Amino acid sequence: MLRSAAITAGVQRSPNRAMLRAVGFGDGDFNKPIIGIANGYSTITPCNIGLNDLARCAEETARLAGAMPQMFGTITVSDGISMGTEGMKYSLVSREVIADSIETACNAQSMDGLLAIGGCDKNMPGAMLAMARMNIPAIFVYGGTIKPGRLGPCDLTVVSAFEAVGQFSGGRIDEEELLAIEKNACPGAGSCGGMFTANTMSSAFEAMGLSLPYSSTMAAEDPEKAESAARSAEVLVRAIEANIRPRDLITREAIENAISVIMAVGGSTNSVLHLLAIACTAEVPLTIDDFETIRQRVPVICDLKPSGRFVTVDLHRAGGIPQVMKLLLDAGLLHGDCRTIEGLTLKQVLADVPSVPPADQEVIRPLSNPLYAKGHLAILRGNLAEEGAVAKISGVKTPVITGPARVFESEESALEAILAGGVHAGDVVVVRYEGPVGGPGMREMLSPTAAIVGQGLGESVALITDGRFSGGSYGLVVGHVAPEAAVGGTIALVQEGDSITVDAHQLLIQLNVDPAELERRRAAWVKPEPRYRTGVLGKYARQVSSSSLGAVTDQG
Repeated sequence: MLRSAAITAGVQRSPNRAMLRAVGFGDGDFNKPIIGIANGYSTITPCNIGLNDLARCAEETARLAGAMPQMFGTITVSDGISMGTEGMKYSLVSREVIADSIETACNAQSMDGLLAIGGCDKNMPGAMLAMARMNIPAIFVYGGTIKPGRLGPCDLTVVSAFEAVGQFSGGRIDEEELLAIEKNACPGAGSCGGMFTANTMSSAFEAMGLSLPYSSTMAAEDPEKAESAARSAEVLVRAIEANIRPRDLITREAIENAISVIMAVGGSTNSVLHLLAIACTAEVPLTIDDFETIRQRVPVICDLKPSGRFVTVDLHRAGGIPQVMKLLLDAGLLHGDCRTIEGLTLKQVLADVPSVPPADQEVIRPLSNPLYAKGHLAILRGNLAEEGAVAKISGVKTPVITGPARVFESEESALEAILAGGVHAGDVVVVRYEGPVGGPGMREMLSPTAAIVGQGLGESVALITDGRFSGGSYGLVVGHVAPEAAVGGTIALVQEGDSITVDAHQLLIQLNVDPAELERRRAAWVKPEPRYRTGVLGKYARQVSSSSLGAVTDQG
């Protein structure tokens, strides 16, 4: 029986029916499934500016397929615009707000299915958390990637603009070139164009069977994106009829498939945080160490920005995520029996995909000739991160450094020192009190990491933080250090000049200080006052879990 039947059935509920008649229900519509269309449309970011057109396509198609679509809005935060500012503290928080709002709207109105449409980074995991909580038939429609900007012969992304600031401060480019990069980096609608967080998470959802094949790498402005949105609505109506629910699809094996694809494409560190949160919500056993297990067996086979050469539209032309998955499936690196929202197994979905990538492209390599022999997201442990930390080591020739700590209590102070030339080769930059509780909100450190790369120090300076990194960050960067400084983690005890070792080969992040001295410092440490006590950030800081558990807010 449809959930909406409780609203639409019987004379005794005529007031409910009267309200629905006012929004377009006729006599023949009360027995049709009600589909919620969670529309993340916003003009605040190019990632989401095209979503309303996709939502309208899906709405019309759902109606033609025999459902009653009801549209409602969800929020979005532009990470790219808020990056490097106090506003970035709201980014990860927005994931929870999106999940809460979708759950509230769908459950309050007893909707029978959900079609969520999003673009910017937190739209996807926010929608997925809601899907896992409610467990009603659901599908995700990605708004699509932006096409690359161009300056001379070079493809540009938004990360190019951040790196240009470092290049300018280091005297490597002049102000005219800096302005030219800014003007050309983002040419239109769509999410950031490399394998950054948005495209990473869209790829993960396609791998998990909760989005349609090929949809995760389509360009926002291409006609096929609207066609895919319409077909998604048709598939959802059939999924409601077949009672295919998110927790049927969000299994341990499906999450392992998503992690394998993320390793293969060189995806964002944020995927670790989001998949841990999704697994927790769906009650699927998953730990941060599972990412390391999968990293050991899955190579990086896609040459994609931020550390590689190509952008996501190039991956799409080369065969997209289905081509990547087919290579992994043939090598025994995927679970082919996992079901998808279409009611097919992954093996069936990939049956007609070639076993060899196209010869006329260089984006996807065969497994026999990978970009890196192992995955690029390493889980490090040591006395600096007893619960673990996430290192992104793609684009680094030697992911090992021992050097003096340069300690900063915020992202702003670290960036100021980097741009002023105060960070040198061999340094280990420590940015703390930026974790889920301490920030609060676990800001992304794209500005400092881009400045380091822009000044030519990407191979010789490490940056570690209890905050996060943008999907556009690369170099020797270690984030999600847990326990975080604000709850008394060892990162709070680091002093200027202390020796720190980061060794991705040994999976080690170590503060080279005598244990007795560390205990003396721990006894003297004083928990700082919260930066926010009220509002959404105050609530978040009181409720959020450790980053090693996904930084969720709804677990008791």
